Amino acid sequence: MKLMLRRDQKSGLMGMGNVSFTLAVRADLSNQELNNIKKYKLGKTVLYSRGEVSEPGKGLLGLASRVAFKMMNITVSVDDLVDGKHVEFKDIMEMLAVIEQIKEAAQNFKGVLEAAAHFGGEEVIEF
Repeated sequence: MKLMLRRDQKSGLMGMGNVSFTLAVRADLSNQELNNIKKYKLGKTVLYSRGEVSEPGKGLLGLASRVAFKMMNITVSVDDLVDGKHVEFKDIMEMLAVIEQIKEAAQNFKGVLEAAAHFGGEEVIEF
């Protein structure tokens, strides 16, 4: 598995306004890794989420707050890595922090894929 990251920035309309930062993230996966993702139904696994709703609320107001949160929240799932995902940030520091967390999550997920590759077989570890 290779993690592909592309960082860009864009200015507001006609060079005015605030600069925003974009991150494109995608994984280059082997056929075996893709097959294991499908076989073990790992596609919906969330690797990164900026936040969680602590109090979802009730009724129409609760629904509105959950919809607004979902629109502002950043999540990256295994399917997002497979298909590629673009995320926009207003702050470069937040983008850099998210990149580090996505790298760590991808490294951990690589361990999951390696374990999945050895199910049903024998693994020999030399010391």
